[in-house]
Amino acid sequence: MELLSKLNSPFLYLVCGGIVLLVAVICIVFAVRAYRMGKALGVDESKMKRVITASATFAVLPSVGILLGVIALSGSLGTPWPWLRLSVIGALHYETQVAEAASEAVGAGSLSIANMTPEAFATIALLMSFCIIWGMVLMIFNGKAYTKRLSGQTPAKKNEADGKKNKSSLSGFADTAMTAMFIGLVTAYIASYIGTIVSGNGVLSMTGNWLSLAVSVVAAIAMAVFLWIREKTKADWVDSFSVAGSMLIAMSAAVFLAGLAG
Repeated sequence: MELLSKLNSPFLYLVCGGIVLLVAVICIVFAVRAYRMGKALGVDESKMKRVITASATFAVLPSVGILLGVIALSGSLGTPWPWLRLSVIGALHYETQVAEAASEAVGAGSLSIANMTPEAFATIALLMSFCIIWGMVLMIFNGKAYTKRLSGQTPAKKNEADGKKNKSSLSGFADTAMTAMFIGLVTAYIASYIGTIVSGNGVLSMTGNWLSLAVSVVAAIAMAVFLWIREKTKADWVDSFSVAGSMLIAMSAAVFLAGLAG
């Protein structure tokens, strides 16, 4: 617990909080400039205010999932670091998976404060930061060209049909690549859960990591229900709540199942 107190020290709060504050100020500056530009272009102010209100309202739902991620990681990594990672450029699914993988790689086992050491935390924090910087780095060199391709702006020798085809194929590849990546990650984790509850002779053992597998099934069912509701009701707002809702249901199931097992 001494390490956890250091990870929650005022110094770390000051450093991480200062970075979060800087990003918040940048967001405010861009929001003000965008509003002024809208007025200069003659956009109806009442429409802009409705957009701002709607955006702020719907932003609350995804932020619930982010808050849950901070809470989940704070028990092993302290509060300032997860707060910084998930407030600036991190993603909920990325941070938790990389932190878990890094913890196992350094020999700390599952991600918990009981197994955490200063060396393990430094490695986890470094890996969480290093693996996600490449989007920013690559955008410095090819961001302009990539934006043109997304908007269908191809060289002069290409006709309009080629531009539309290029844009469609690029977007389709990006969607397929992201889907394939997440399917691979989910498959790897589920396979590891199954592996821990199956003994060498193929017999199920309840001493393994069965709780994680059960919670994964509950989360998958919850997400399927949210997707079904969205398809039936055509309510786009369900997408913003589906991740946070699935996490809350899965966490509740984990507590319930752990209580039954205990």
